[in-house]
Amino acid sequence: MKPLYPILLALIVFCSCTSPKEKAGPKADSKRISPEILPHRYNVAFLIMDGTFNTELTAPLDIFQHTKFRKNIKAMNTFTIANTLNPITTFEGIRLLPDFDYTKDELPPIDILVIPSAEHHLDMDLKDTVMLDFVQKTDRSALFMTSHCDGAFVLAKAGVLKGKTSTTFPSDIKAYKKMFPDLKVADSVLFVHDGKYITSAGGAKSFEAALYLCQYLYGKEVADALAKGLVIDWNLEKTPHLIID
Repeated sequence: MKPLYPILLALIVFCSCTSPKEKAGPKADSKRISPEILPHRYNVAFLIMDGTFNTELTAPLDIFQHTKFRKNIKAMNTFTIANTLNPITTFEGIRLLPDFDYTKDELPPIDILVIPSAEHHLDMDLKDTVMLDFVQKTDRSALFMTSHCDGAFVLAKAGVLKGKTSTTFPSDIKAYKKMFPDLKVADSVLFVHDGKYITSAGGAKSFEAALYLCQYLYGKEVADALAKGLVIDWNLEKTPHLIID
């Protein structure tokens, strides 16, 4: 009678080699999912980077993304751009996957650029010449260039606010004036609209600046509907702002 050990060993090896792949755990899906860019809409790009503050990103994104639920208007495509496709970590710790890498990808034409505030917008981000060159390039064709909180520092450093009035985060107004002494700065309003530039104080007031742009583009009825849908108490007349004709 032949020993059973060699037979049992062969069966064990066979079973381990032919076991279902599911036991090893599902594979991560590395396929890139592109955002929906529909024709006949405004393309709105959100410039993000490590240290981006949540509110200055999500507030305008909420407003603009909800335009697609309003009828008979030219709604907005919203997407994020960064200098990488790797995850971006916001200041508060949320990890985001950028839709486009502006250093490599072919981007949709940008109608509205949104620059949310980021942790290093007063220092090392202002030395990022690739980013600043991108902002300058976008400025040549964009319909609107907008910033929230310290995002104004990026616009100013890129040189696109020359001759325009702007504002920024209230407690950084002094630093803003010192860094850019030749700029016109409004320090007692929540947002400023001068030409195609809209700069806001940021924080929760980023909602107001975004609603203002929607009211400018679509009218009061649509802006009121957007505000109602997000349970925002919106009244332009009661919101301290400055519009330069």
